[in-house]
Amino acid sequence: MADHKPSILWFRKDLRLDDNAALHAAIDAGGPVIPVYIREPDDLRNVGPLGGAQEWWLHHSLAGLKAQLKSLGSDLILASGKAQDVLSDMAERTGASAVYVNRAYERTLIDRDIAIALKEKGIAIRAFHGQLLHDPKSIRTGSGNPFKVFTPFWNAMQRLQETHPPIDAPDAVPAPDHFPKSEGLDGWKLLPTRPNWALGFSDHWTPGEAGAAERLEDFIDRELHDYKRGRDLPSVDATSLLSPHLALGEISPARIWHATSGQPNRAAEEVGHFRRELAWRDFCYSLLIEQPDLDETNWSDGFDGFPWQSDEKGFIAWTKGRTGYPIVDAGMRQLWQTGFMHNRVRMIAASFLIKDLMIDWRRGEKWFRDTLVDADPANNAANWQWVAGCGADASPFFRIFNPILQGEKFDPDGDYVKTYVPELQKLERKHIHRPFEAPAHVLEKAGITLGVTYPRPVIDHGFARDRALAAYKALRA
Repeated sequence: MADHKPSILWFRKDLRLDDNAALHAAIDAGGPVIPVYIREPDDLRNVGPLGGAQEWWLHHSLAGLKAQLKSLGSDLILASGKAQDVLSDMAERTGASAVYVNRAYERTLIDRDIAIALKEKGIAIRAFHGQLLHDPKSIRTGSGNPFKVFTPFWNAMQRLQETHPPIDAPDAVPAPDHFPKSEGLDGWKLLPTRPNWALGFSDHWTPGEAGAAERLEDFIDRELHDYKRGRDLPSVDATSLLSPHLALGEISPARIWHATSGQPNRAAEEVGHFRRELAWRDFCYSLLIEQPDLDETNWSDGFDGFPWQSDEKGFIAWTKGRTGYPIVDAGMRQLWQTGFMHNRVRMIAASFLIKDLMIDWRRGEKWFRDTLVDADPANNAANWQWVAGCGADASPFFRIFNPILQGEKFDPDGDYVKTYVPELQKLERKHIHRPFEAPAHVLEKAGITLGVTYPRPVIDHGFARDRALAAYKALRA
C-alpha cells in the first residue's frame, strides 16, 4: 500500500464537519489530515472575524470544532500570521503537498495571491464550493453578466438544478503521528473582559455546529409555519436565527435548503419566502464579487456627492438606543444586549441613521460589523446600501421610514419596545411609540420624565424628512 502524504485542511468561515466538501476531499486523498485555523492580520480586508461580537462567537465556535475533531481522533491546530507563511511552513514541517479549503468569495483576490505563492513552493491548493447555495458565476444574465436586480436573480436561481445534496459528517478523520504545535485559544483573547459586554450573549445563543443543527431543527418544527407573517413582527419568534451560524459556516446553506424540503403543501408559501432570504444572501455575495469594496464605495456613484452630516451627538444617541424614538431605541439596545437585531428593526434603525440624521451609511455599516454576531461582509454592506438607496436594486432614497408609524405597524402593542426599553413599560399602548406626545398626567402615571428617564427625540422626524428629501433633490439636480 502506497504512502500518502498528509493534507492540510484549512478552516475559515466553514467551521463545521457536516457538508464540508474540503474535509471529505482531504480524507479521500488517503493520507493523514491536519486541520488548521489561521488568525490572519487585521489589515487583510474582509478576512476573519468582522468585529468584537463575532470574535466572542468565534472563540466558542473554535472550541466546539476542536472538541468535535478530537472526538473523531483528530485535532484543530490554531496558528497566527499570514496564511501563505503559516501554510507553507506547516507543509514543510509535515511533508504535506496540498491544502484543502472551501472557497470564501469575499476574499477571492487574496486567495488567488496565496495560491500563487504556495504553488511556487510546490504546494497545491484545492478549493471547493459550499459557502453559498450556488457558485455566483453560475447565475448570470442571458448576456453572461451578473444580475443587478434580485427578482431576476432569484428566478434564474430557481431554473438551476437544486443546490447539491449535503454530505454527512465523517465518522473519523485520519490523524498524523504527530500534530504541529498549536497556539492556545485563550491566548487569542477573543472574549471581552473589561468590561465583559457579552455577558448576556450566552442566554440567547449556542455557538458551534451542534447549536446550529439544534436551531435549524427548532425552526423547522416551530417557526417555519408562521414565517411569512411573523418575520416582520419583532416581538414574535418567527425568524430562523440561523444567520450567526451561517456567518461562520457552522451550517451550510445547502443543509438548510434541503431541510425545508418535504414540508406539507400548506407550508409551501412559507418555505418559498424563507428560501428567498437564503437566495438574497447569494445575491449579496454576487454583488461583493463585482465590487470587493462594497463596504466603502457606493454601488451607484450618483450618491458620491451626497451631503452627509457630521452629527456626533446624534450618532452616539443612535448607538446607545437613546434617540427618543422607541422602536429605534429598542433595536439598538437589543443589539447591545444580544449581539443581534430583528431584521425589520434593522431597516428602521438604518433608515433613521441615514435619512433622519443624514449620517453616512458607512458609519452604520461599521457599527453593525463590530456589534452583530451575524456580521457578514456581503449582507451587511449590501443591506446598508439598500436602505441608503445607493446600492444595487435598492430601496429609493425618497422612501423614508417614519419610525413612529413603523413602530405602530410592526409592534402595535409595544411588546418589543417594552422588552428592551423597560423605562416605557408602564406607558399606555396608544402612546408607546410616541411618548413625546403623551399628556403630562399619562407620563407621570407611567413614571416617565422626558429628558430624564427617557430622552426627548434627538430630531423632529418631519423636519428630518424634509431636509433629507431636499438634499436628495439637490443631488439629483
